[in-house]
Amino acid sequence: MAPEVKRLETDYAVRPGETLYETIDALGMTQAELARRMGRPIKTVNEIIKGKATITADTALQLERVLGVPARFWLALEANYREDLARLDERQTLDPSAAAWLLAIPYREMDQYGWVDISRCTSDADTLGVVLKYFGVASVAAWNETWTSPHATFRKSSLFDAAPGAVAAWLRQGEVVGQSISCSPFSVKKFRKAIEQARALTTEPPDVFVPAIQGFCAQTGVAVAFVREMPKCPASGATQWLSSTKALIQLSLRYKSDDHLWFTFFHEAGHVLLHGKRLGFLEGQETTSAEQPEQEANYFAEDMLIPRRQWEEFVTSGTLSAVSIGAFAHRLGIAPGLVVGRLQHEKLVPYRSRLNALKRRFSWGL
Repeated sequence: MAPEVKRLETDYAVRPGETLYETIDALGMTQAELARRMGRPIKTVNEIIKGKATITADTALQLERVLGVPARFWLALEANYREDLARLDERQTLDPSAAAWLLAIPYREMDQYGWVDISRCTSDADTLGVVLKYFGVASVAAWNETWTSPHATFRKSSLFDAAPGAVAAWLRQGEVVGQSISCSPFSVKKFRKAIEQARALTTEPPDVFVPAIQGFCAQTGVAVAFVREMPKCPASGATQWLSSTKALIQLSLRYKSDDHLWFTFFHEAGHVLLHGKRLGFLEGQETTSAEQPEQEANYFAEDMLIPRRQWEEFVTSGTLSAVSIGAFAHRLGIAPGLVVGRLQHEKLVPYRSRLNALKRRFSWGL
């Protein structure tokens, strides 16, 4: 059976020549004899053993014929050696700007959330490699181009001004989760029907509505990712297109109440249905942006949750009490907390009110 080459990252690089030397020594073969059998100069064999010359495909085939060890084994040793040399060189030459960039990335929180694993990192360079791999980029320059350049998907969001590293980490985790969700090709008709069904889920607990909404949205080409909020990332939701046939709605529990969560979901659903696939949308605490797409998404969410005519009839019908709110919500088939949130948003009741007891609060499970 041919030997296998197992990968184990170390702080040193093992030359393929060391294995070659051990192999011919075990066979009682000298370097001169190996060179003669291969039809190569002894200097070439010596340079391979010392790591000064590479093992090419031709050389690997010659070693296979002479020593009986498969060519793929020698080529794998060579590839691993060159990779290890590159990693070691990167560790030794960590650019100061890269070190500064790393300080702006909340990689410790990312590690706590299980998004990355830095437990084996023994240097900033190690951590840098793990973080770059998480973002799916090869360098800090590539990260800047992807997330903060004028061409970045979320370039219109002011949320990046606060802590771009934290916001990018949260968005990237949404991409990772979204890509893992298998979806049918996107269908406007099917998705619109699905979000109409979602209204009834507002009365259900998270262990019911989370898998349900993810399931029927996936059947329409939309992945729904619940990603816990990060410090310094004031995002409640986001929308982007992972491909031409797959959209992503990303939600956090930053404000931890059902009115915020469900309004954000329907707001993002509005972006999916109403706006193009080239740009993403990132939502913070305020969802009343003067920009037309945000206004349109707001109106869409309001009308989907509480149709305008029924809303106007309710707010002009008399006293706004816990009883009347509960009865109105029951007629609509939605949670009463959503009615309270709408009343507060329109300043018909104060944010500090006993009516807040009608809202349900959420938290992340351990």
